[in-house]
Amino acid sequence: MTTDGDDRGGEGGDEVAGDLVRLMPRDVVFSIRFLGESQIRLQKHFQDFLIAELERAGITGETHPMIHAFAERHAIAMRDFVFTGVALSKQYRIAEFERLIGDETALIRVDIWDRLKTYIAVAEADFRAQLPEMRPELAVWEAPDRAPPGERD
Repeated sequence: MTTDGDDRGGEGGDEVAGDLVRLMPRDVVFSIRFLGESQIRLQKHFQDFLIAELERAGITGETHPMIHAFAERHAIAMRDFVFTGVALSKQYRIAEFERLIGDETALIRVDIWDRLKTYIAVAEADFRAQLPEMRPELAVWEAPDRAPPGERD
């Protein structure tokens, strides 16, 4: 399925989606992901922590007017570090996840295959649609001795 009615690559998408589903027992894990207010709450904690520690070190908004932007950027990095660590420590393989949710018929694998196939097709269609505008970006990848199109003999 593509967004522009062009079905080129659809069969390839089916094949690669099937390959990915076959690799799921080895390569797919389900992990915890904190969203919404949890992200904001932890980030605010780290921002407050950073500001307090910086002030203890003599670095304030008066001496460093942009210190809040510094604290925000570092708080985001600290938040992501914590959430990534928790997510990596709590992972379930596809078979464990299927057992946990009682999916004895592997319907989740079929759903994932369908979504993979759809997103692969959309990604391919989007690339095809964007390719004409990518010419300047692709020019840096040309061989050095090639003249740009239109300037060749």
